[in-house]
Amino acid sequence: MKSLLIKLTLGLSEQDITPDDAILINSFLLKKYLTHKNKIYKFNSKYRVGTLGLVQKGTAYLNVIGELTRDLLIGEGDLLQATEGDLVISQRLLGKRGTPCAKIIEVLGRAVSYSVGYIIVKDGINSLVDLRNDFPTGVEISPEELNSYAKGDVFKIDNSNYSIMEKLGNMSEPQVDEKIVLAKFNKHDEFEEDVLAIASSFKAVEVSKYPKRKDLRKLPFCTIDPVSAKDYDDAIYWDDKESTLYVAIADVSEYVKPFGALDNEAIYRSFSIYLPHRSIPMLPRQLSETLCSLQPHVDRLSFVFEMKLDLNSLEVTESNVYEAIIHSDRRFNYEEIDLFFEGKLKGTNEKEREIFEYITQLRVLTDALKSKRLKVGYDFRSNELEMQIDENARLASTSYAQETPSHALVEDCMLLANKEAAKQFERGIFRIHESPSQMKLQTLYQELAGIGMFIDIKNSIKETISDIQKQALEMDLVSEVDTLIIRSQMQAKYAPLNSGHFGLGFEEYTHFTSPIRRYSDLIVHRLLKAINNNDTEEGSYVLRNIEALSMTISEKEREASGIEVEFQQRKFARWAEENLEKEFKARITSTDPEVKAQVHDTISGARLNITSAGESVLFEDVMVRIDKVDLAKAKIYASVIGKQSV
Repeated sequence: MKSLLIKLTLGLSEQDITPDDAILINSFLLKKYLTHKNKIYKFNSKYRVGTLGLVQKGTAYLNVIGELTRDLLIGEGDLLQATEGDLVISQRLLGKRGTPCAKIIEVLGRAVSYSVGYIIVKDGINSLVDLRNDFPTGVEISPEELNSYAKGDVFKIDNSNYSIMEKLGNMSEPQVDEKIVLAKFNKHDEFEEDVLAIASSFKAVEVSKYPKRKDLRKLPFCTIDPVSAKDYDDAIYWDDKESTLYVAIADVSEYVKPFGALDNEAIYRSFSIYLPHRSIPMLPRQLSETLCSLQPHVDRLSFVFEMKLDLNSLEVTESNVYEAIIHSDRRFNYEEIDLFFEGKLKGTNEKEREIFEYITQLRVLTDALKSKRLKVGYDFRSNELEMQIDENARLASTSYAQETPSHALVEDCMLLANKEAAKQFERGIFRIHESPSQMKLQTLYQELAGIGMFIDIKNSIKETISDIQKQALEMDLVSEVDTLIIRSQMQAKYAPLNSGHFGLGFEEYTHFTSPIRRYSDLIVHRLLKAINNNDTEEGSYVLRNIEALSMTISEKEREASGIEVEFQQRKFARWAEENLEKEFKARITSTDPEVKAQVHDTISGARLNITSAGESVLFEDVMVRIDKVDLAKAKIYASVIGKQSV
């Protein structure tokens, strides 16, 4: 429902209304919530839709969705029995001075469609409470059924009717962690039969059926991905004689057409989710890991950016994007390319030797591109945690991913293609990143001054941050300081109009290179094809609800990221429960408003809530003792018991 309400806030075309949507829209029309002009349905300017915040003393703030506006104050007597987390329609109260106000006129349901509850026992009585806050879930359940459950039993709950959908397991079982994080957002690995039927209906690529596509099968493309990857979005080839880079991307839009079950499921998921032990794909594996994946030694449909570069200015002098057929000659993983760069791997046949030759030449270019990019953009070096899970779904080990030359080479090839894609349109889906607010920057500067840094405000944010990073290097706090800097930034998001990408230092940017795992890229492909074909009808369709789609995809991205982070936190909490009263090395990561630390020991990355910190200061290395673990909320509580010995 939330997605529909965003569309109605921004304006929804008649052509895009589903039968299910029509029921609610007709109801809203009768109540005069909506206007209907020029075949567009839109909320009347008197009304706002939003999620109700924390209710205190009969008042609350409404977090308005679908537009950039201030939260609305809901005064005493105007709540209409709504509670925190309800999705509501409000009517603005005009003419009042001070904070913008509104009154709730209809409660539509819970803003969060699904939640997770579990059984707690208090005074010998079973209760089904929300996992997040231990409040009652609202599910009507008989005492007999309630008492049939064991302490710690976990359930997925449908908030639209406050009913139990399924039992997920018990809090004591490591396998339940994954089920909990997926249930909150109704994510699932399985696809419906009609979706699988469509995905299975496509045949292997027959070149004769695509006479209009450019045949690039003679070019020695290769893919470079993580060793565990199964979905290969991108392949590259560098023509040194012509100074031309080819970036070939899986042509998902050839298979996933607008409308229909397959596209609807792709929109619903919007992103693939990557857990440490497995992935939950956006598209059925028949496409994501097979027909769309740019596997070696088979013909594949692709959408290719061909970019000619001036090697002196490092600017793209000419670029073309077109539909093609490629035949990747080799699938490499990052480790293999790094071994080659170290002189420890050589080509075993003529084709490999040809690829290694142009990879060597390409590295010179991408190193130069990165150097140029970092003069205006940022190089954040926060560590990306990698977690290994054993066969019993328990945490086995942790490590930190390191960017290597092979990663950098691929990254700058993809950045170049994404930049060129963004230049092709003025309205579509852009990846934007706004500059940080002065308030956030001042908070950052105060934190860093507290650890002894001298903050010299330069002529630009870029210069100031670069000076801070230089000091961090000297203090051996590169990752920690970069994490604080990232925390001070605005969140990158998708938007229909370009406003640049602050972090990368790009004037325009979009996501073009990963349509197997991001719906945003699929939309960009459809738009570029419409532009290439002068198909104004298809182009207008792609853009019709682009504002609402950008907002929805940004929200889905936060969901996917939240799932990945919470899964790690749950595994850390389970590890901590097995290590109660034990001591570990840690580093203080926050002192205001609460003291927090992160374990850096046999296991790294576990976040700790410090209940007794003594005189600890930010980024100090300390010894901690794990005192308590709340498995339900995935929180670890610890005490600082001393400083680490040098």
